[in-house]
Amino acid sequence: MEAASYEIPRIPAAAGALIFDAAGRLLVLKPTYKAAWTIPGGQIEVDGETPWEACRREAREESGVEIDTAWLACVDFLRPREGRPGGMRFLFDCGVLDAEKLRRVEVQAEEIAEYRFVPVAEALELLSGPLRRRVRAAIGARKCQYLEDGRPVSGVRS
Repeated sequence: MEAASYEIPRIPAAAGALIFDAAGRLLVLKPTYKAAWTIPGGQIEVDGETPWEACRREAREESGVEIDTAWLACVDFLRPREGRPGGMRFLFDCGVLDAEKLRRVEVQAEEIAEYRFVPVAEALELLSGPLRRRVRAAIGARKCQYLEDGRPVSGVRS
């Protein structure tokens, strides 16, 4: 009898960090490789890196900020579309970081053109599509939010 062959599905995943200063402003980054602003974050490495490890690594690489604690604020499933693989996005709320940590902000010049700490309302204007909706859902939430394509899902309580 011949064994059935199948391929285990692969879903791309990324993790991002919400980092605030004492005034409640959000750290946003202007990437060199796309038009819209973003937050520190990026793809989870295929070597077994966890979403939390990716969040911390990407924050350190892109902004020079060391993250010690956070809570999982949002999980978003993005459906594949033509030219885009979709995948899972994990968003961690890293809270207000002390001034000493934030003085060490130094962007990764190859990927990040500049950074700003901006009020949340302004950040939402700078961010695009699902990221904007993800950040909006996570800010002020008391529990982890589950989204699909950046939107709440009927029947899922957060």
